[in-house]
Formats: sequence, C-alpha cells, structure tokens
Amino acid sequence: MLRPPRALLLDFGGVLVDAPPQPPAPPELVQRVSQLVDGAVSREQIARDIGEGARAYAVWRDDVGKAAQPVELSHAQVWADFVTRSWPQEARDAVEREATPLAYAWTWRQQWAVRPGIPEALHAAADAGLPMAVVSNTLSGAAHRDYLAAAGLSGLLAAEFYSDEAGPRKPNPELAHMAVRSLGVPIGDCWFVGDSLKRDIVCARRAGAGAAILMRSPRTDRESALPHVEPDARIEDGHGLLALLRQSWGTADRSSART
Repeated sequence: MLRPPRALLLDFGGVLVDAPPQPPAPPELVQRVSQLVDGAVSREQIARDIGEGARAYAVWRDDVGKAAQPVELSHAQVWADFVTRSWPQEARDAVEREATPLAYAWTWRQQWAVRPGIPEALHAAADAGLPMAVVSNTLSGAAHRDYLAAAGLSGLLAAEFYSDEAGPRKPNPELAHMAVRSLGVPIGDCWFVGDSLKRDIVCARRAGAGAAILMRSPRTDRESALPHVEPDARIEDGHGLLALLRQSWGTADRSSART
C-alpha cells in the first residue's frame, strides 16, 4: 500500500495526454519552412531533412538519456544540428531566427487527446488539496502548455516544467527538484507519474520521489526492461491513478494529504 502523497509530479505525453505518432515531416511545417527560406531549399529537401532530423533527434534523446544529468538542446541547436546542416547559410540563418515558433509548430499535434480518467483524477487530487506539477521532456513546452489550457486542465496545475525551458531533461533529477521547490513539498512526499521506465521511473528514483508510478502507454510497451528499475505501481490510465489515490487515502485520513 502506497503512502498518500502530498503532491503529484506528472508527465505530459503518455500520462496527461495521448500523443500518437505524427508524420516525421508534417506537410504544414514543410510549407512554413519553405516560405521562410524563400526557395533557397526545395520543398522535397526540406521534407527529407525534417524527417531525417526527427529521427536523428530521437536517437540523440535516447543517447543523452543515458548520461547522469542530461540537458535539453536549444531550439536553434535542434534545427541547426539535425535539419539545416547542409543548407545555404542564408536559409540556415532564416530558420535560426524563427527556431522557437518552428519548434512549437513541430511539437504541436492535432491528434493530442486527454487520456481517459485524467480530468477525474486531477479534480480529485485538487479537491484533496494536492498541488500538481507537470515534469516533461519536450522540444516546445509552450505547445504543451497551450494544449493543457485549451483542454481546461491548466487551472488544476500549480506549475509546469518543460525541458526546453528549464534546461534539465529527464532522467536528470533536477527537473523534478525544480518542480517540487515550486510546490513547496519535499520530494519524498510526492508521487511521480510517468510512462517511461528509462526516463520517468529512473528520474523518480534519482530524485528520491516517495513513489514512482508507471502509467502504460504505447511508449511503455516499446521499452525494454531495465535491470533493478521497477515502479512502485503500474496503472493503465487516469482511472487507475484515481483508484490508486483513493486506495492510499483509505490508509490515512484524507486531511493528512493537506498537511
């Protein structure tokens, strides 16, 4: 039985939101970059380089996640290192000047959807007086923040910490520590909820979270097992999180969650 939390740390994709795969080079993004470089690079090359860049950036994310304290790249670095490396300097400069809005466009997905049971779990946690923070790796935290606001969830969250804005990338525990400092709750009294063993559960363990909760997503199913890394609980969705919270509250007076 898990001890009741005094705060929740929550991943974005795979926990709060379903994030299905999108085309490596979304047509709208290709069109936007094409207009930006004004013919200096063909649409075909832009599409090819964005697709290859997306795959290379994914490999980089996996590799850097093996470091003890990984940090995020800037928006300009991502475009320069993974997409525009072979482009004419004028086109590279044009993309660099717009790197942040382009990162937003690359991140945003029309297919995002709030995961089942998440509104109910967040409302129950808020009613119990639990502060909550998002702790997420992303190319554009602004896109995540805008989606949560549009979905009506941001008002339930005390803080949102994204790697492109904060610097550290999970499993770097500093991203979690930044979040709990903003909440004013010791990390040992927090539940950390994520969908990745190698990023979320490892981060929770390194940070010293009171409990590491693994919520299943398609990414969870693609990951290999990690020796000696196990969550304290496994759940399927927001309904599972709510059930776990209610179970923990059954071992102590709910008012203890507020103190």
